[in-house]
Amino acid sequence: MRERILIVGASIAGLTAAYWLARHGFEPVVIEKASGPRSGGNGVDLRGEAVAVADAMGILHAVQRSAADVLGMKFIDGGGRTIARVRTADAGDVEVMRGDLVALLAELAPGVRFGDSPVGIEQDSSGVRVRFESGSVDRFALVIGADGLHSTVRRLVFGGEAEFLRFRDHYFAFGDADASLGEDRWVTMYNVPGKMAGIYRSGHHAQAKSYFTFRSSLSTSEHGDARLTVEGKRRMLAEAFSDVTGWRTPELLASVLAGDGLYFDALAQVRMPSWARGRVVLVGDAAWCASPAAGAGAELAIVGAYRLANSVAAADDDWSAALARYESDLRTRVRRKQRIGANVRLMVPATRFGIAARNAFARSGLPAVLSGFGAGPTKPPTLPALEC
Repeated sequence: MRERILIVGASIAGLTAAYWLARHGFEPVVIEKASGPRSGGNGVDLRGEAVAVADAMGILHAVQRSAADVLGMKFIDGGGRTIARVRTADAGDVEVMRGDLVALLAELAPGVRFGDSPVGIEQDSSGVRVRFESGSVDRFALVIGADGLHSTVRRLVFGGEAEFLRFRDHYFAFGDADASLGEDRWVTMYNVPGKMAGIYRSGHHAQAKSYFTFRSSLSTSEHGDARLTVEGKRRMLAEAFSDVTGWRTPELLASVLAGDGLYFDALAQVRMPSWARGRVVLVGDAAWCASPAAGAGAELAIVGAYRLANSVAAADDDWSAALARYESDLRTRVRRKQRIGANVRLMVPATRFGIAARNAFARSGLPAVLSGFGAGPTKPPTLPALEC
């Protein structure tokens, strides 16, 4: 009898884990609290081992065909004049819209049960009992939390967000934008001290994306319910950019505030001493979110899910050994990706002098640190062999 493994979250990490666990002979059960597949989203980068995993899954060519085809970033002044351009496209790396990547992964993974989420998780030596919002109760050999920065699985099993989230003094938002406001195949960025407004124009997509980042000394908990309500998010974003009138910022802001696809959250990282507790384990942003400033979310999600499935398959029902090996394989990589260093200061300088210095730096021909919003150069891909 195949052992059943619950995966909470049907995005990049969850769907990748489901595919590889099924390949190893397990029965993955995927649930997602959203009412349906999540389309849209920002551009994400696949690098190194993540490219090799996508190739092993047979989707690399499809990913490449739907790639965003963005050449780089350009910085402009308040009148829309280009100050500097930075090319960020690297041979061997692929930038793709998150929604496109999730759709490709969903075609490979087992069916997803939408509109449900765990409300109780209890485990013993032989398995995990899970109660769901729908009222059903089920039992699994293992539970994988792949449910993002604000993970329900993490809260139920490991503790509240305050214990693990590290606020990085910024907020980040994006949404749909009028494509005519930006240059095709470029990310256009406009800065005032402590704030950035931009537009992302994919070469293969008619819909553009607007981006906003601003500095704040107040975390989400200090803002009260701002993170918890759609109106609170809209209000925070509108107030932060109410005094920014340069370039096309008011038009971009009006567009994203009027649309249904607004994403808004703190720029935060997840730091945990362990990603596993008994028969419950976290993967992707739920375990180690490096924040959008690191530019490594999709890469870590795919590699982490692959290595988790590989470790579980190789452990011969020794779950403790499997999860310990998974952590050992990934800790160094995650720590490295979480070192975002000067990237945020370069993207969102705090002062006018900082903006001028960043622009001079970008014009100097030394732009590597800006590649992929901070990811920088990568090593050639390597892929551990499947172990059954």
